[in-house]
Amino acid sequence: MTVQIPVRIPEEDAERLDAVVASGRYASRSDALRSGLELILRQERDREILESYRRAYAECPEEESEIGLWALTELVRKERAAGYDAP
Repeated sequence: MTVQIPVRIPEEDAERLDAVVASGRYASRSDALRSGLELILRQERDREILESYRRAYAECPEEESEIGLWALTELVRKERAAGYDAP
């Protein structure tokens, strides 16, 4: 099921939107606006996840330990061996 939501935008934005659609990147204005909405919703979800992590770490801060440092070292070593070395 879909819901129609009327939206008013400045004429300049509508012209720019039409230019993006004319470039062939999107099939229609609606397609372009849906893509923009998906981006906003993904960013909001990511923000909520980060906020959840922030709250959890505030409640239970990590403690540095030899085991944790060893595990991190091993992870980095294995990633590098697999070719995931950071630039």
